[in-house]
Amino acid sequence: MTFKPVTHCIFDLDGTLVDSERIYFKAIDSVLRKYGHRHSTEMCRKINGTTRAEYSRILVEDCGLPISAEEFLDQMDAIAQGMLENVELLPGVQKLVTHLKNHNIPMAIGTSSAMKSVTAKLSKHKQLMECFDHLVSGSSDPEVTAGKPAPDVFLVTARRFKPAADVSKVLVFEDSLNGVLSGLAAGMQVVMIPDPDIVTEDQRKIPTLCLESLADFKPELFGLPPF
Repeated sequence: MTFKPVTHCIFDLDGTLVDSERIYFKAIDSVLRKYGHRHSTEMCRKINGTTRAEYSRILVEDCGLPISAEEFLDQMDAIAQGMLENVELLPGVQKLVTHLKNHNIPMAIGTSSAMKSVTAKLSKHKQLMECFDHLVSGSSDPEVTAGKPAPDVFLVTARRFKPAADVSKVLVFEDSLNGVLSGLAAGMQVVMIPDPDIVTEDQRKIPTLCLESLADFKPELFGLPPF
């Protein structure tokens, strides 16, 4: 397969750079259990990559919870916050990001997470954060009017490069189907690193390229400097 050369890279955060999705699964399950429900891979497929407001609304409505979406998030945050401060980087992240930075490839983060949780997740990875030009939060940024799978977060992130990036020359790294659809809708190529328990075989065919890990990524496929 032939891929188009790129000049800029945008990374999702949860499940792509940091191993936070397991933490969120546990926190959501803990809240649901209080009301007689359990979290599931099917529900993960539905909410992965969406904004906080969207996934809390879905969970409350689908499970018929006797609390508001805001109350759900408050309970979930109380459980997850401490664990997020110790979240680890996923395999291949440090090597790839450092490599691209050393070759002056502009990079940014486009995430659905709110800034409060982003700060917690990156508190022990400040050196890595210095490699990125900027970060856009789909749950906090006023210019992001619709969450993934809408293209807004990636379009806003691309515009904020100085100068703005040509979307046809941007490569997105994502783990969720909603994130993949968002990147493709923005006119970008997308590398997917899916959770094998959540993403189906048919869904793995949707992105430009699907890998088991960022450690398997070969930059030269997209015209980037090889390792």
